[in-house]
Amino acid sequence: MIKKLADDTNIGRVVNSEDESSRMQKDISGLVRWADKWQMEFNPETCEATVEKRLPDHFFISLFNYVQSRNEVWNRVILVKPKLSIDEKVILRIPLYSTERHRLHTEMRLSLFTEIEFVYYPVLAAIGVPVNLLAIVILSRGKCGLSKCITRYLVAMASADLLVIACNVILYRIAHLYWGDTFLLYTPVCRFILFLAPTATDSSVWLTVAFTFDRFVAISCQKLKTKYCTEKTSLVIIVTLSALFGLKNIPRPFVYDHYRTVNNIPRGCRVSSQFYIRPAWIAFSWIEQLLTPLLPFCLILLFNALTVRRILVASRARRSLRDLSNGENDKDPEMKNRRRSIVLLFAISGSFILLWMTTVVYFLYYRISGVFNHRSLFNPFATFEQAGILLQLLSSCTNTAIYTVTQSKFREELLNVIKYPFTLIGKLVK
Repeated sequence: MIKKLADDTNIGRVVNSEDESSRMQKDISGLVRWADKWQMEFNPETCEATVEKRLPDHFFISLFNYVQSRNEVWNRVILVKPKLSIDEKVILRIPLYSTERHRLHTEMRLSLFTEIEFVYYPVLAAIGVPVNLLAIVILSRGKCGLSKCITRYLVAMASADLLVIACNVILYRIAHLYWGDTFLLYTPVCRFILFLAPTATDSSVWLTVAFTFDRFVAISCQKLKTKYCTEKTSLVIIVTLSALFGLKNIPRPFVYDHYRTVNNIPRGCRVSSQFYIRPAWIAFSWIEQLLTPLLPFCLILLFNALTVRRILVASRARRSLRDLSNGENDKDPEMKNRRRSIVLLFAISGSFILLWMTTVVYFLYYRISGVFNHRSLFNPFATFEQAGILLQLLSSCTNTAIYTVTQSKFREELLNVIKYPFTLIGKLVK
């Protein structure tokens, strides 16, 4: 049932099962297609759902979520309660934009971020791919003065970051912006990319946690250091983490449905309405976001705090011993080596914390405040969320710069790699 009065559009249906919810969602989708055809727009801020009769404690309704991005219209079902009693009728009111000023304000905000994305993602890919490849090549040579254990972690982190750039930035985001008619947007291919992207992100984040913990053990737990901080242990941890997060993301492709069909071929990926209704999917959403980024963020802060505490205590004790030993003024080689390792650890951890801070704050806000379940269909912090995504993707390109700044031998190897093609050309010319 659809009713229109002035600039209001009302959709009504008796919803007493998930099938009825799906039918109502189809009605909403039809209205979206109608609005798109006649170049009309809905006002998501004042969209609301009402119920004609008093409801019991449990019910669910279909809500319309309007987001215009890259000239596409998306909609979804949002869970409010799990069950609606028989013969209870839900009326969904979807007003049109009441003022041209409001419409233009929303369009300007969305178009601004779209313009940023059109420039940001290609630049990020152009920088991220070569710098991570350079890091992998240079670190794999083993000439940077780092232990084999540290080297294995850094190579694995660079490989995961490279996979993040390839899958999340190039194959998914740039493909949607620039390559709208390619096979990358076929729903099966899109689903596979959306499986690889979070797997790479999870691996990159948790390898940073593993590296931080390894350095904490090396500095603070001398008895455990000889058994844990070894090349063999690091390889086992790297393989285990990669396999676990590959298994954890297996349900990911089933989250998405196609949003249109062209020549009987499903195109694109949008979040299925079941993702907001079924308890299993809601639990999956919570687990996914707790594992990345909240828990790693807290663990890195904890390990760094414990490491700093241990360093301060050890430095005072070592300084006192040196003062008592004949007043030697020579530099302590052990402290020098330890300082280089500590600077690298804090640089990598600090970069992660700063670049993921926005995403973590946004996660805490919308989970604690209940924005996810609000009736308002306009997200007032969408810009904040988008900024968090841009910054977390930037974290996949920063480690090489950190190595260059903090490690003198890495700088030397980097210069050798850059000079090598010119040296080779010179030899061939002669």
